[in-house]
Amino acid sequence: MYQQIVDYVKLKVGAGDWRPGDEIPSIRGFAADSGVSVITVRRAYYELEREGVVVSRKGRGSFIADHAVGLDLRLREEEVGQQLDEAVESARTLGWTDRRIREALEDSLQPKSDRGSKRRSHA
Repeated sequence: MYQQIVDYVKLKVGAGDWRPGDEIPSIRGFAADSGVSVITVRRAYYELEREGVVVSRKGRGSFIADHAVGLDLRLREEEVGQQLDEAVESARTLGWTDRRIREALEDSLQPKSDRGSKRRSHA
């Protein structure tokens, strides 16, 4: 469950909803709003702080780290990587060979206007 909180905060940062310096909900507030234990939220915030996403200031709260300016790009890159991994796994589940997956990826890299004609020429 704590990983879902970590992912949620990273998603908010990646989407630009939470920017460097923005205060995020308190541990107790987040726990109350989400119905998750304080211990779980504390663990998530600790992980976010360890990763440099969040900085906690004793008595003041938790904030998106100032140096997280490039974080949104890194998080989006991670998300794309995860989506590609999931797509490859889905293709393998369907019985696609690695060669077929590579060909499909190469086709996807082509401009949309060229894809249809290329597919028709293979038919």
